[in-house]
Amino acid sequence: MDQKRELSSIDLGALVTELNRYEGAKVDKAYLYDDDLLRLKLRDFDRGRVELMIEVGDIKRAHVADPDNVADAPGRPPNFAKMLRNRLSGADFAGVEQYEFDRILTFEFEREDQNTTLVAELFGQGNIAALDETGEVVGSLSTVRLKSRTVAPGAQYEYPASRLNPLDVSLGGFERHMRESDSDVVRTLATQLNLGGLYAEEVCTRAAVEKETPIDEATDDQLRALHDALSRIGERLRSGDIDPRVYEEELSDDETDDRDPRVVDVTPFPLTEHEGLPSVGFDSFNAAVDEYFYRLEGEETDAGEAPADASASRPDFEEEIAKQERIIEQQKGAIEGFEEQAEAERERAELLYARYDLVDEVLSTVQEARENEVPWDEIGETLDAGAERGIPAAEAVVDIDGGEGTVTVELGDDGESDDGGTTRVELDASAGVEVNADRLYQEAKRIEGKKEGAMEAIESTRQDLEAVRERKAEWEAKAAADEGDEAGADGEDGGDDEDEEYETDWLSRSSIPIRSPDDWFERFRWFRTSTGYLVIGGRNADQNEELVKKYMGKHDRFFHTQAHGGPVTLLKAAGPSESADPVDFSEETLREAAQFAVSYSSDWKDGRGAGDAYMVEPDQVSKTPESGEYIEKGSFVIRGDRTYFEDVPCRIAVGVQCEPVTRAIGGPPSAIVDRAATSVTVEPGMYAQNDAAMMVYRELKGRFKDTSFVRKVASADQLQEFLPPGGSDIVD
Repeated sequence: MDQKRELSSIDLGALVTELNRYEGAKVDKAYLYDDDLLRLKLRDFDRGRVELMIEVGDIKRAHVADPDNVADAPGRPPNFAKMLRNRLSGADFAGVEQYEFDRILTFEFEREDQNTTLVAELFGQGNIAALDETGEVVGSLSTVRLKSRTVAPGAQYEYPASRLNPLDVSLGGFERHMRESDSDVVRTLATQLNLGGLYAEEVCTRAAVEKETPIDEATDDQLRALHDALSRIGERLRSGDIDPRVYEEELSDDETDDRDPRVVDVTPFPLTEHEGLPSVGFDSFNAAVDEYFYRLEGEETDAGEAPADASASRPDFEEEIAKQERIIEQQKGAIEGFEEQAEAERERAELLYARYDLVDEVLSTVQEARENEVPWDEIGETLDAGAERGIPAAEAVVDIDGGEGTVTVELGDDGESDDGGTTRVELDASAGVEVNADRLYQEAKRIEGKKEGAMEAIESTRQDLEAVRERKAEWEAKAAADEGDEAGADGEDGGDDEDEEYETDWLSRSSIPIRSPDDWFERFRWFRTSTGYLVIGGRNADQNEELVKKYMGKHDRFFHTQAHGGPVTLLKAAGPSESADPVDFSEETLREAAQFAVSYSSDWKDGRGAGDAYMVEPDQVSKTPESGEYIEKGSFVIRGDRTYFEDVPCRIAVGVQCEPVTRAIGGPPSAIVDRAATSVTVEPGMYAQNDAAMMVYRELKGRFKDTSFVRKVASADQLQEFLPPGGSDIVD
């Protein structure tokens, strides 16, 4: 997949709102790199240093960058940079706008003696023009003289011809523009409606309209669906309802990767077109854009090689071992995924037989209609009408795709189930129940075949891991022998040091390799106890339900607080796909789990320094209330005796782990301090969660020589995930 190199009109629309948050920042200086990258260094009263980057070359972007991502200032400034310094130094940033639906941003700067407008053209050859108060061009990176427009010093700046804004166009206008095309739907959206290829495909997918449908064959309903999909995207941008993503390349199941995955796209919200790609979420689109282009630049320049330092003579066995272990974990995850997929296909097949009569009625109805040449649209309308009359077979149908000849049904375990436990199954409308079920069984077999391949790959990776460990042992044995020889020559006794374990001083390393994990439990609250057991907790009522129903094993322990408003907390005896034996957990392990439950409960939010928790066995936890009672979502009934933990302190440590993987971690201090390269302990206090996270981030970042490493693996947003809701203070 090609990597994104230019921001789209939709991207710029999402960025404008965020960039305007820097209104009032003062310009310090302007820099120009390689004739196409403009950097404006500003000072903001609340945020401190602000780096505005505008690039109009092969890469076209505009965003505020993390200062750590900014290259050192270039040498002697060219004339364009000198002109901007003269006009903008000391000026206030007054705001930015997107010109219509074009890839053009206008930045306004105000100063007592003169105002300046910067126009960034992020399309075609790209350009940046500086205008005075009258709109006259003071200077520009490139001179443009066309029949349609001119951009040159002394001339009035002329914008390109207006473009249709597909996010604002009325239904009538949309249909008119679409009908004027002689191409297919997706090409018309991309060119005539100015969406570009990716978002044109996204709109088609969201509207469930085949992309290559010729315009003259598109129905009014299809055009209406396309317009509705566009309108929803527009409303989401206008309301600021974004969920930014940086997408990475997808690796094949059997691929052994010796590098981090490439970035391929950055979007203001998740795209259906990228559904199969791994992604990283961000709190702001600006931060996502900054991270994307920083990584893109690093990949293209082969950046990231560790500079030579005192440890360069020693091969980085830890990095290679961690890489092989990470690959093994990924392969294990793939196997678990294959097992789940295969089981899901078999369950669908069995469900078809369990609901044989209903499924057969659906298929027979559709087949009979098609034999009578009834159009698919009419079949759908007939089934909708039947569903309104309460006909079970019609109610089961949730989608009909005439192009694919499929019918999707939603089936429960029985016709009377009302607990929401249903499964969707896509059926070949031309085949019978048995053929459809057999297709699902065959798919399950195919997936299990992939599982066998993954198991072979794991064995190969384990051999590679063992080889690295052997090389490490040989190297350390040789190093120890050499040191012994030197000590003997000097008349020193170095025997006591031969058994000393090699430890890395991560804080003083100038470059730390990133080994990102991908563990199933990371979307929950989690930590590992000092004895190595996993503890997970719910972030909300939905996760509380999920933990008990899906992840609680019979040998686990269930923790909760006496105070209302605490997370379900599970001390795991084993992973979700592993068999577990009864475990005699130590008192230290149990108290750490109890402290975790208390610290993330309302005890912290209410400012209490300690709280009480209790522990029970899984079979004591039930969703069935007593007669006449009601249980809220995320709550459970506990029956039988409880083990109590009283006056458990509300205290959490948050830190950065560097081996065997690199990531932010948090939990009870006794479990975190020794596992992290460095950590900060917090307790209930006066600082809001996001402010406390920034304080912790700055403290941790200042302890590492490789400050960019902390930003990548333990940003303020990532650290905030480990802070309890409510106010916090750093413990001195």
